[in-house]
Amino acid sequence: MKARRLIGGAAFQPDELKVIFDAFDEAWEEIAPDVSVRAKAIEAARFSLATIVLSLAAVGPIDKAQLKSAAIDAYRLKHRIP
Repeated sequence: MKARRLIGGAAFQPDELKVIFDAFDEAWEEIAPDVSVRAKAIEAARFSLATIVLSLAAVGPIDKAQLKSAAIDAYRLKHRIP
């Protein structure tokens, strides 16, 4: 998947990448029910979330709970999901 490749290719230490992947996966679990079932929509939504998670991680701190929460909030705001 493009989203996981994007995260995996980011310039972070391996332990930081693990936290980022975990935050992304947990955020996706919460957001997924609000996304269309169409494959292209799912791929676009996951890529959008991955971009948000990486942007947040770049400014730190890299904390799973904080990344997850902030990513969900940012995603919902960006895509106007209550």
